[in-house]
Amino acid sequence: MIKQISKNVSRQKRHLRIRKIVKGTEARPRLSVFRSNKAIYVQLIDDVNQVTLLSASTVELKLAGSNVENAKAVGKLIGEKAIAKNITTIVFDRSGYLYHGKIKALADAAREAGLQF
Repeated sequence: MIKQISKNVSRQKRHLRIRKIVKGTEARPRLSVFRSNKAIYVQLIDDVNQVTLLSASTVELKLAGSNVENAKAVGKLIGEKAIAKNITTIVFDRSGYLYHGKIKALADAAREAGLQF
């Protein structure tokens, strides 16, 4: 009998592989994405000093649901906040999620707001 691995366990394994490589600094923070069933959360993190610089989410915007349109709104918000704090270049950490759908929409909206990956 073959043991099935859940999608979330597979995602967590991918996330650990990614985190070995992707590091955020004060000059170039890491944009970390978390996607739940109800919301999308993003943070700009300085891994050297272990501090969160900025955050945004659909909860903050008071948007219902976790869909592509809401992901675009969160991407735009984090981009605007980052530009206001003079952060223009970042490292994108998709947290093991596939670069498709909500994650891609969020990244594209952040790029349109002025962030460089």
